[in-house]
Amino acid sequence: MTHPPISRYPTPTLDDVPDDIRQKILQVQHKAGFVPNVFLTFARRPDEFRAFFAYHDALLLRDSGPNGLTKGEKEMIIVATSGANGCLYCVVAHGALLRIYEKQPRIADQVATNYLKADITPRQKAMLAFAMKVCNASYAVGDDDFAQLHEHGFTDEDAWDIAGITALFGLSNRMANVTSMRPNDEFYLMGRVPKSAPK
Repeated sequence: MTHPPISRYPTPTLDDVPDDIRQKILQVQHKAGFVPNVFLTFARRPDEFRAFFAYHDALLLRDSGPNGLTKGEKEMIIVATSGANGCLYCVVAHGALLRIYEKQPRIADQVATNYLKADITPRQKAMLAFAMKVCNASYAVGDDDFAQLHEHGFTDEDAWDIAGITALFGLSNRMANVTSMRPNDEFYLMGRVPKSAPK
C-alpha cells in the first residue's frame, strides 16, 4: 500500500535542516526508532520549529513534583483535547505515548472518544474536565473550576500546566489538520500488545 505524503507542504530532508534541528531529530529517532512526522513537517520553518519544541519541552519535560501531573496524565490531556479538536495526528501519536506510560492498551481510545467513560480515576476525570473547558470554552473558566481541581489535590500551578498543554496542542492540532499531517504507521501499534519477553 502506498502512503500519501506526510504533509501537504514539502518536508525537508535531514540534510536540509540546520544542525541544531538535525541533532534534535536524530536524538528522537535514536530513542523512538523512527522520526515522527511532526518533526519534519515543522522543520520547514526552523524558527517556528525551535519555538514550538521549546515550549513543548518546557511543559512536558518539566518536573511537576510528587503530587503534580505525571507523564501519563500530560498525555491524557493531549489525547482528550486533540480528540475534541478532531486531530488525527495528535490522537494517534500521543495515544501511543499514553498507552506506554500508563501500561493500558485501551486507555487512549477511551480518553480520545469520551474521557467520562474511560477507565481512569476521579482525579484524572477532574483534570480532563478542566482541560476540556480550556479547550472548548476558556472564556468561561472561573474560580469554581479551580476549586474543583483543588478538591482533587491539584494546585494552581497544576492548573497552569493543564491549561498550557491544552493551549499548545490547540495550536498543534490546528497546524496538523491544516497541513494534513499523517501519523507514522509505527504509532498505531505501540503500547497495544505487550512486548515479548526476551528469550
